[in-house]
Amino acid sequence: MTVAELEKRVVSLEHTLEALRQKVDKEEPARPWWEQVRGTFKDDPIYDEAMRLGRAWRDAADKEPTQS
Repeated sequence: MTVAELEKRVVSLEHTLEALRQKVDKEEPARPWWEQVRGTFKDDPIYDEAMRLGRAWRDAADKEPTQS
Protein backbone atom coordinates (compact mmCIF):
# COMPACT_ATOMS: atom_id res chain seq x y z
CA MET A 1 0.00 0.00 0.00
CA THR A 2 1.38 3.38 -0.93
CA VAL A 3 1.71 6.33 1.42
CA ALA A 4 -1.03 8.17 -0.49
CA GLU A 5 -3.38 5.19 -0.09
CA LEU A 6 -2.61 4.99 3.63
CA GLU A 7 -3.24 8.71 4.07
CA LYS A 8 -6.54 8.41 2.22
CA ARG A 9 -7.53 5.47 4.45
CA VAL A 10 -6.57 7.33 7.63
CA VAL A 11 -8.66 10.34 6.57
CA SER A 12 -11.62 8.04 5.90
CA LEU A 13 -11.19 6.37 9.31
CA GLU A 14 -10.99 9.76 11.03
CA HIS A 15 -14.27 10.84 9.40
CA THR A 16 -15.94 7.59 10.42
CA LEU A 17 -14.64 7.93 13.98
CA GLU A 18 -15.92 11.50 14.23
CA ALA A 19 -19.36 10.44 12.99
CA LEU A 20 -19.47 7.66 15.60
CA ARG A 21 -18.41 10.05 18.36
CA GLN A 22 -21.18 12.47 17.44
CA LYS A 23 -23.72 9.63 17.43
CA VAL A 24 -22.60 8.44 20.87
CA ASP A 25 -22.68 11.99 22.26
CA LYS A 26 -26.32 12.37 21.16
CA GLU A 27 -27.49 9.13 22.80
CA GLU A 28 -28.89 9.21 26.29
CA PRO A 29 -27.07 7.08 28.86
CA ALA A 30 -28.42 3.56 29.05
CA ARG A 31 -30.74 2.85 31.96
CA PRO A 32 -29.84 -0.02 34.27
CA TRP A 33 -31.49 -3.32 33.28
CA TRP A 34 -33.68 -3.36 36.38
CA GLU A 35 -35.18 0.02 35.47
CA GLN A 36 -35.98 -1.25 31.99
CA VAL A 37 -37.99 -4.22 33.34
CA ARG A 38 -39.45 -2.48 36.39
CA GLY A 39 -43.24 -2.64 36.33
CA THR A 40 -43.36 -5.35 33.67
CA PHE A 41 -45.39 -7.67 35.91
CA LYS A 42 -47.54 -5.03 37.60
CA ASP A 43 -50.98 -6.43 38.49
CA ASP A 44 -50.07 -9.83 37.00
CA PRO A 45 -51.71 -12.56 39.14
CA ILE A 46 -49.34 -15.25 37.88
CA TYR A 47 -46.32 -13.19 38.94
CA ASP A 48 -47.92 -12.51 42.33
CA GLU A 49 -48.50 -16.25 42.80
CA ALA A 50 -44.89 -17.01 41.84
CA MET A 51 -43.68 -14.51 44.44
CA ARG A 52 -45.99 -16.01 47.07
CA LEU A 53 -44.76 -19.54 46.34
CA GLY A 54 -41.13 -18.39 46.42
CA ARG A 55 -41.65 -16.73 49.79
CA ALA A 56 -43.36 -19.87 51.16
CA TRP A 57 -40.46 -22.03 49.95
CA ARG A 58 -37.85 -19.72 51.52
CA ASP A 59 -39.78 -19.59 54.79
CA ALA A 60 -40.01 -23.40 54.88
CA ALA A 61 -36.30 -23.73 54.07
CA ASP A 62 -35.43 -21.33 56.90
CA LYS A 63 -37.37 -23.49 59.40
CA GLU A 64 -35.60 -26.72 58.45
CA PRO A 65 -32.83 -27.75 60.82
CA THR A 66 -29.33 -27.43 59.41
CA GLN A 67 -27.31 -30.59 58.94
CA SER A 68 -23.96 -30.73 60.71
